[in-house]
Formats: sequence, structure tokens, C-alpha cells
Amino acid sequence: MGGLRLGLAQINCTVGDMGGNTAKIKHCIEQTEARGVDILCFPELAITGYPPEDLLFRPQFIKQNLDCVAQLARFSQLREQVLVVGFVDRKQQAIFNAAAVIHRGMVVGVYHKIILPNYGVFDEKRYFNWGSRLPIFNIQGIGVGVNICEDIWLREGPTQQLVQGGAQLIINISASPYHMGKWRERRQILSKQAQENKIWIAYNNLVGGQDELVFDGHGMIFDPQGEIIAGGRQFEEDLILADIAPAAAGLGYRWPTADNIIVPPSDNPLPKPPLDKCHPKMLHPEAEVYQALKLGLKDYVAKNGFSRVVIGLSGGIDSALTAVIARDALGRENLELVFMPSDYSSEASHRDARQLAHNLNAHFSVIPIQGLLVKYLESLQEPFAGLAPDVTEENLQARIRGNLLMALSNKHGWLVLATGNKSEMSVGYATLYGDMVGGFAVLKDVPKQLVYRLAEYRNQIKSGEIIPRNILEKEPTAELRHNQRDTDSLPAYDILDPIAEAYVEQDLDARQIQNLGYDKATVSRVIKMIDRSEYKRRQAPLVIKITPRAFGKDRRMPITNRFNHQ
Repeated sequence: MGGLRLGLAQINCTVGDMGGNTAKIKHCIEQTEARGVDILCFPELAITGYPPEDLLFRPQFIKQNLDCVAQLARFSQLREQVLVVGFVDRKQQAIFNAAAVIHRGMVVGVYHKIILPNYGVFDEKRYFNWGSRLPIFNIQGIGVGVNICEDIWLREGPTQQLVQGGAQLIINISASPYHMGKWRERRQILSKQAQENKIWIAYNNLVGGQDELVFDGHGMIFDPQGEIIAGGRQFEEDLILADIAPAAAGLGYRWPTADNIIVPPSDNPLPKPPLDKCHPKMLHPEAEVYQALKLGLKDYVAKNGFSRVVIGLSGGIDSALTAVIARDALGRENLELVFMPSDYSSEASHRDARQLAHNLNAHFSVIPIQGLLVKYLESLQEPFAGLAPDVTEENLQARIRGNLLMALSNKHGWLVLATGNKSEMSVGYATLYGDMVGGFAVLKDVPKQLVYRLAEYRNQIKSGEIIPRNILEKEPTAELRHNQRDTDSLPAYDILDPIAEAYVEQDLDARQIQNLGYDKATVSRVIKMIDRSEYKRRQAPLVIKITPRAFGKDRRMPITNRFNHQ
């Protein structure tokens, strides 16, 4: 048994762009030939993009994806590499989340995913049938098993069955969505699998943004001691290369009695130039989240055919951070900033918004709304007669601003970015058809305290202090009435955020949250606000998921709901 050179092509695929995804795969194949790669693998459902969702119900979609696999097989005809490519397989009326093993013009074998996740953002049982076969590929005398994403997470499952059948190397192709710190969980599980089973593991994860999901890449190759010998960058396309020699691990050679697929050895072994070490430094938590938000926004804009975005600046921290992320993701030339003051907007907020736009070197305009507000109130004078001013008049200001932003969007084709954060979305501290308008919500899964940490992080890196210090230090306010503060309506964010996290992300009930040290009345108040705001969240723009449970696919609560969570 000799050694193998593995290549993990960590690529950014687009759902439905099968021609573009296939072209990207071909480009990677051409790039790696001169580097002596024996086995080159691509992420889960690399042909279709992940997740394709209800496109999988369209027969033409499945056929086009199968045509792309056949096209790749023809492309490999005069090449020596073994390819592992994620695609959708079809057997009669059933479809499977699958991996094709391709060599010299042929699909020599196919693996069907066995463990189909059906939690959080995953809904694979809606679409796919589960596999049952565990083929092992004899590649240059080495037993190679292939599985897909969730198949490798279980301690007793497909991975162990492949090892029992003789696999010395497991190639896992994956599309594992990001949330904060998830790479540590993956690394721990994969390291333990390699160590306990005394095998090599090559884990290739998708990278890129797809609607609310971000895939963070960071593919890894583990030796039988559970050590990483090569790793990919986070949030970037990358090529991860490593040489492995299963014989060096002292493994006894075993071979299965069934599903033995021999891949013919090469007549012309590829030359293997020396490899550079591939161990990128991992990002710290704020940097990691910032890169996820930036990539999620960049890919949403590009993959949906937008060019420019427009943001309503308030002079506050949320719109400031949204604007900075947008500038970093899209460039200043694709950023429009609008300040829309009423009589309640402070001069300090105007000054801070203008200073931020100057720091970003982005186009800035001012559209006053006080005249429009007066006209609205005049029109409503009769139906409002005898009623004291209240939140209605406050919401009118937000809705006027939302209308103006959507008018700019319609006229110029700009994408409106909503600026609300997760703390506000949790308790409904946002105006429907007002500050909630937009096509995409960059911070909707970012709690308020994390918003501040991200802003401080961004001010510490290149370009100097880009977010004015006054924005970071002033007390949060919506400025919809005189002397208004967020704490007039909400608990302080250092109390609100952990209660909301415990209730939304950890599913703790009121008593359990109180046992963490929070006042009973405050806990009850926050839970009621969260439950009563589901109708707003259902109508909010898409979110970039960065926490373990985001509002959206992660948490599907009924709007009409009388269950008492107290």
C-alpha cells in the first residue's frame, strides 16, 4: 500500500446554478492536476447547491443535476484523479442525497446519505430517501469509505460500519451551516472519530451564503491519532491538500465481502511536488461572527442580482454597524446612506450619522420627514379626535421612513437593509412596515450586547475608529419622542439578552430562568413580549443565522397560540 494525496476543494456553490457549479468543479480539477492530487472531493450537493429545498420536487431540476454528473464523468475521461462529488441521485421515483465517485470517464460508485437530519434548519426527510449500502473503494490498495455530513457525527453509525468493513480513510462531504463556535464542536467530534476508529478522516465543508444560512468552510484532515494535519480557511474558498499513508498507521488490511469497488490503479502516477503546510489560524469569536455576517450579506446581494444597498441611518449603533458591514462586504460605491430626521431627532444623531458616512466615504443624503409627519397627522385628525398621542404617532415616523426607503429601492433597484437586532426582534421592539422594512436583515440574529462587541472589534482593525465613539457610548434610543430611551420600554439589555437567550435558544421555562438569578416579574414580562411578537417576526426580512437558534427556520412557532409558557 502506498500513500495518497488528498485534495478538499472548499467551494462556494449557488443553489440552482448547476452550470456555474459544474464549471467551478472543472476549474478545481484542472488546478489540482499539476499538484499530484489522487483524490479530489467537493462538498455535499455541490452540483445543485445546498439546500435546494422544494426545487427537489421538480423533475427537470433532478435531470439537469444528473446531466452535470455525466458531464463531469466525460471531463474526467483522460485524467488520473478520483473525484468525489455531491449530487442528487434518482432511483425510480426516489431521490437521494448522494456522493458520486468518478474516475476515468465513469461513475464507479455512488453513496447515499443514511442519516437524514430533520431538526433546526434541516428538513431532509421531506425530500430524500435514506441510503442503505456502504460501498468501500479500493483506491491504490487503500480502503476508502465515503459518507455525507450527519453520517459522521454519530458515534455508532455509518462511519463505524465502514471501518468494520475495511475502510482506512473516510471522506466526508458536508454542508454544515455556521453558528458561533460550531467549528469547535465539529473538530472535537471528528478528532474523536479518527482516534477511536484509528482511521484517517477527510472532512470537506461547503463555504458561502445561502439565504439566511452561512457555510463557514474550514475543512479538515485528521490522522488516526485524531490530530489535524491540514485545515482550510474559515469563510473563504480554499484548497486543502495533504499526503496520507494508511500503512504507516499500522492498520491491519481488511476487506469487505460485499460492496467492494476496485478503482483501477493509474498507469501514469501523478508527480507530487512538495506541499506547504496548511494550518490557518482560527478567528476569535467577534472576528468569526463579523466574517459570517459579511459573507452572508455579500453572497445574498451577488447571488440575487443586486448591486447596491440602501440603509436608513439613525445615528445609533445598529444602523452604524449594518452600514460598516455593508461597506466591507460590497464596497463604498455600492452603499447608499440616508438620514431621515424628524423634530425628535437630535443634532448629535445627525452629526454622528454624517461622521459615519464620512468615515465610510459613502454617499450620504438627508431627507427630512417632519413635513410628511404633519401631513399624516392632519389626515388623521378626525379619526384621532379626543385621543391622546401614544405609540401610534411614534410608529408613524418609522413607517414614513420605511416608505421612503422602499421608494428609493423601487426607483433605483437598491436592496433595503433592515437594521434591527435580535434583542429587538425577540420582544417586538420594532415597527411593522417601519424600521422592519427591507429585503435582508443583517443583524436580526445578533443580540444587542454582541452588536456593541462587534462594533468595538471593527474599530480595532484596519482603517482606525470607523464608528464614531459617541455612537458607541450614548444610551440606546429610538428618538421617536422627546427624551426617549430604550429602557423606557425594555429591561436593560444586559438583563434582556440572557433571558431571551435562555427562553428562545435553550427552551428554559420561566421557573428555570428565575433560578438563574433573574427577577420573576422581569422574566414573565420578557416571555410575554417574546410570545406576543411572533406575528411581527413572521413578516420580518431574512436573517443571517449566527446563533444556535435563529428566528426563522430554526424556530417555527405558531402565531395563534394559547399555550402558557409561564
